[in-house]
Formats: sequence, structure tokens, C-alpha cells
Amino acid sequence: MFNEDLIAQLEQHIRERYEIAEDDDDFDVDVHLFDYGFIDSIGATALIAHIEKTYTIQVTNQDLMLYTMNTVREIADFISKKTAR
Repeated sequence: MFNEDLIAQLEQHIRERYEIAEDDDDFDVDVHLFDYGFIDSIGATALIAHIEKTYTIQVTNQDLMLYTMNTVREIADFISKKTAR
């Protein structure tokens, strides 16, 4: 899967799951999802579960410490790395 396709899929999922309007000027693939309040800790747990199920990968505690996953782009990069193994 190309990274741009992955980014688009993640962006769409996050918009739908966390009810972010298409015309929300604050939301883009490089915005800090937590600092801007788009996702909270409970939402992060749900997002990790979605990623594990959808992309058939395991997100470990070590992954959470090693990889920055605060933006849609960073999350897509992480998934790309995990699925390439």
C-alpha cells in the first residue's frame, strides 16, 4: 500500500470516528491530534485497536515509546514500517 493511500484511509477513518467535519480548517494530516483535541486517551486506545485489526499488526508498548504517532502522517509512517517487516 502506498503511503498516500494509507494517509487518506487513516484521515477518513479519523474524521468519521471522531466526527471531524470535512471543512474543519484546523484538521489536516500534519496536525497534532492530541494537542488540538481531536483525539483523547480513550480515542487513542480505540485508534490503536482499529490499526491492529485493520492492518493486522501489533502495536506494542515499545512501539509507543519508539515511534512518534501524533499526526495522521506519523501514524501512516509507523504502519508502513510495521507492515514492511
